[in-house]
Amino acid sequence: MSDIKAEVCGPTSDIRADIAFFTKEIGFQMDMIYPADDPQVAVFSGHGVSLRLDQGSDAAPVKLRLRCSMPDETGGIGTQIAPGGTQVEITEMHEPLVLPQTLHSFVVRRLADQAPWVVGRAGMHYRDLIPDRLGGSIIASHIRIPDGGPVPDMVHHHTVGFQLIFCYRGWVDLVYEDQGEPFRLHAGNCVIQPPEIRHRVLFASDNIEVIEIGVPAEHVTTIDHEMALPNATFNPEREFQGQKFVHHKADEAEWRDFRLSGFVSRDTFIAQNTRDVAGVHVVKRGSGAPKWAAHDSDIHFTFVMDGTMTLEGEGRDPHQLQAGDAFVTPPSMMTRYSDASEDLELLEVSLPGVFKTWVGDPK
Repeated sequence: MSDIKAEVCGPTSDIRADIAFFTKEIGFQMDMIYPADDPQVAVFSGHGVSLRLDQGSDAAPVKLRLRCSMPDETGGIGTQIAPGGTQVEITEMHEPLVLPQTLHSFVVRRLADQAPWVVGRAGMHYRDLIPDRLGGSIIASHIRIPDGGPVPDMVHHHTVGFQLIFCYRGWVDLVYEDQGEPFRLHAGNCVIQPPEIRHRVLFASDNIEVIEIGVPAEHVTTIDHEMALPNATFNPEREFQGQKFVHHKADEAEWRDFRLSGFVSRDTFIAQNTRDVAGVHVVKRGSGAPKWAAHDSDIHFTFVMDGTMTLEGEGRDPHQLQAGDAFVTPPSMMTRYSDASEDLELLEVSLPGVFKTWVGDPK
């Protein structure tokens, strides 16, 4: 197979001045120039790109973006204009993690509303569980893969503040950086994907369904073309930006009294492994009568996995909920989970992991 080399091509109005600019200020090297007596074309290379500038071209100027681990070495963050018109934008090497302020709202999303399933990364189908995404602070997705088998995924990582994968139906095979051999995530179990941990989805059962929570709603996914998984290092206690990998298994969990009367829960211990960034509980019907209560959690999301219940909200009409429905309750809003069926099972996700709950009556 013949060698192939790509070039970014653009015009220049002053090729001589550009030579000095790109070689002395931006750190490129000049690879080619012609004709010798009256240069019209110069080719530069550096920082992983080849740039071809043509003084006889009538094309629009190009924009060259340089991602730098030390931006000050190339002039600092911002945009510079080369003498010949090429824009050179200097940015940070990695896209910054921006956590928008939460826009609190009361949200109810029903499966029966038939929200569209959108085909996303690796052919997976996504259903949005929080349409307004609380101002961009969170995304909650119901994800399914209708046909099981190998998943066309690559080793990648996410620039996130928090990310949860809860297996709702079926099973999926996963592999994570520093966590050993691939393993099977069964229904009822979950993992958190700490910030920038490399991972890959390998194989899925037919009709696999997962609930994925990501903070913030819009975050960068980066493909890692160098790392192969499983990798040689085994370090399950490693922290990724202060968070440890967690694989919660339902059959090893203990059911305890929940923060809301009339219910019990199994704690995934995600709060203590994320330094209280987020908490995740699986909740089911217990003994006693449900009471009105409120919380001070910044983000409080619940997905109905099985059974039925009535969600009562202060100043709101009651909502009859069933499996596949989801809701968000804002801070200080009084709510009550009533008429819970015996098989009710909820997935509760909160940010932060520990928050206050108080009992009272709606105004």
